[in-house]
Amino acid sequence: MPPPSPVLIDGETLMMSELVKIARHNAPVALANGVAEKVAESRRIVERIVDEDTTVYSINTGFGALSDIKISPADIDTLQLNFVRSHAAGTNKILPAEVVRAMMALRANTLAKGYSGVRLEVITLLVEMLNKGVVPIVPSQGSLGASGDLAPLAHLALVLIGEGRAKVDGESMPGDKALAKVGLKPITLRSKEGLALVNGTQMMTALGVLNYVDADVLCKVADITASMSVDGFMGSHKPFADMVQEVRPHPGQAVSASNCRRMLQNSQIAHSHAHCKKVQDPYSFRCTPQVHGAIRDTLTFVRQVLERELNAATDNPLIFPETGEAVSQGNFHGEPLAFAMDFLGIAMAELGSISERRVDKLNDPHFSELPAFLTRGQTGLNSGTMIVHYTAASLVSENKILAHPASTDSIPTSNNKEDHVSMGSISARKACNILKHVRHILATEAFCAYQALSFRDPQRAGDGVEAAREFLNGIIQPFVEDKVFVDDIKAINKHILNGSLLAHVEAAVGHFA
Repeated sequence: MPPPSPVLIDGETLMMSELVKIARHNAPVALANGVAEKVAESRRIVERIVDEDTTVYSINTGFGALSDIKISPADIDTLQLNFVRSHAAGTNKILPAEVVRAMMALRANTLAKGYSGVRLEVITLLVEMLNKGVVPIVPSQGSLGASGDLAPLAHLALVLIGEGRAKVDGESMPGDKALAKVGLKPITLRSKEGLALVNGTQMMTALGVLNYVDADVLCKVADITASMSVDGFMGSHKPFADMVQEVRPHPGQAVSASNCRRMLQNSQIAHSHAHCKKVQDPYSFRCTPQVHGAIRDTLTFVRQVLERELNAATDNPLIFPETGEAVSQGNFHGEPLAFAMDFLGIAMAELGSISERRVDKLNDPHFSELPAFLTRGQTGLNSGTMIVHYTAASLVSENKILAHPASTDSIPTSNNKEDHVSMGSISARKACNILKHVRHILATEAFCAYQALSFRDPQRAGDGVEAAREFLNGIIQPFVEDKVFVDDIKAINKHILNGSLLAHVEAAVGHFA
């Protein structure tokens, strides 16, 4: 089999799907035709500024509150080295390799756009590090979201100059040894290049793209688990009817309802209770399209923000070859991403919340008319899914705290020169934690709905629900007596994460939008 074609980096056309391939699947990367010329044009302007000793921020001045201090021509390269070293002040947990790889690709992409004034060698080294598996060790905390993600990106930049630490084949080592192990050499930073590597939104964008991709999958999985719960609960299918959605035409609502209709089509369970005494189901069942749909519409906005940011110039100052100007501005400010990640976190917290309510109703015999806590064994002697639900409820409650927006906070720094910041990296990190919780909650709903459906046999559930049951039959079985239920939930969680549950259902009922 021939090697995969590289993802081309040109500063203009990078797509989220390509970034995911680089981050998670180690796709090769190459600079597109025309990048060298764009980069050379902007570099010539930086070199002219240095030669003429024109005062321009970060090229021959100090940084932040020290921007009024002029730096002598003899110290310009040292200025960039000192900048990277001093700004590598992050702390706490290390970012996963997939996030760091995404950051590297994004930084290469924005430099390739030709508005940062770096030499081509800087971008080439980033690309070669990606292709040869050098992953800088980057602490997750320290960014304020303006001037971009300074501290995390500085840790990344350290490895390019042979400092800091990196992993190669999973082994941690000093930056210079990591480069040498794969046949690369560190670079010596020249004028503006330290700041160009460090000033931007690449950490929050990297996390944002990966969060969005995972959230999109969880929305589809939530339509699966909700449909399983509807048939397990013997709930009404009428709230999912096309005519209901048409008279309130939110696009996400229509998509969710359509997915659920396909899941529930041809359900014998629905026909069996067509004339039952129930008048209305609880909101968590009959409002599924409205809630899931609003979440989808929020993610549409998030996707639009991320798609724009993927190919944005977020450096400061920006070098404009068209006019020969170096412009100090605020494209590094993370507010668009901070809002987007807060919105994503809020939306996904709600996805977990409504799922937990369905779990609660399945466990409650007053609503479900099933044994308490879904046990086939002696109630009381067996606790069934009682504490399985507790854990889901605990995660929902913690998500409410995590969903508090970070973007509404700011704190002045750099002697009040940088007096308003976005906290976008905090928004992105919080959203990542919310997603992990929601995945466990959805796995819990799938587990409980699967058990509830076993009480409805031999009546057949809907086409998609039966496909989901068929898949789960391969990894778990309905329980009779108490056991360690978390093992089953972990197994389901794993197959939500790797996409196999969704793929199996889609193979049966068609692709989910």
